[in-house]
Amino acid sequence: MSKENTQVLKQRREKADALAALGVNLYSNSFTPANRIKELPPKGEHLEAETQDETNYTYSISGRIMTMRKFGKAAFFNISDSSGKIQVYVKKADLGDEVFETFKKWDIGDIVGIEGKLFKTKVGELSVRADKLIMISKSLRPLPEKFHGLTDVETRYRQRYVDLIVTPESRETFKKRVEIIRLIREFLSNRRFMEVETPMMQPVPGGATARPFRTHHNALDMDLYLRIAPELYLKRLLVGGFERVFEINRNFRNEGLSTRHNPEFTML
Repeated sequence: MSKENTQVLKQRREKADALAALGVNLYSNSFTPANRIKELPPKGEHLEAETQDETNYTYSISGRIMTMRKFGKAAFFNISDSSGKIQVYVKKADLGDEVFETFKKWDIGDIVGIEGKLFKTKVGELSVRADKLIMISKSLRPLPEKFHGLTDVETRYRQRYVDLIVTPESRETFKKRVEIIRLIREFLSNRRFMEVETPMMQPVPGGATARPFRTHHNALDMDLYLRIAPELYLKRLLVGGFERVFEINRNFRNEGLSTRHNPEFTML
């Protein structure tokens, strides 16, 4: 770890300690947002620049701080949840001295809760003017540098959670996979196929030609194998009278590792 990174970690730890000394719960579980960020743009599309929502409705959102710009007694920061991102405006006069003092110790990467009203800035960007702030989870490590993003392939694969935070395209890939599997299930279920689960550990690794992973079952005192395919057990279900079955589950093959082949994978 570089000397610069060590210094950043030290500063973040000091901020966390200072917040704790002020009585702030660094990992609160009491805040429940009433709104997702994607719900807000339609609510504020009628607003013109430098105007506030006349309904005076207070929205409640939460998310991770992705960028922050501080200007003495005020600040702008962007927060992001799984549905989108939005800008938040905080002002010392709105929050009071004590709350604003705790806000000054917030960092990019923190997960926070916001309550406030919608308005548009001079340049017409929809924002939330915060009336209440709450710390949900204090980040003790910095996010990758925003301009270059996370470019190291090894880090992206081994620390996928970091990649998901800073790379919207990676999150979209996960969402598409979930949607594809949902549609497959829906397609088969609508055609009267029954979804089943077959054993993950098998006494004989059959159904395909591949090198298996081996484990030992202590209670039975016997070697078992992580399955390389579900085929044989699915056929037993057919023999038992279930005419239409399918399974979406993991298989394990103790072979090569590349971007095109993973020893652990999902199969239909």
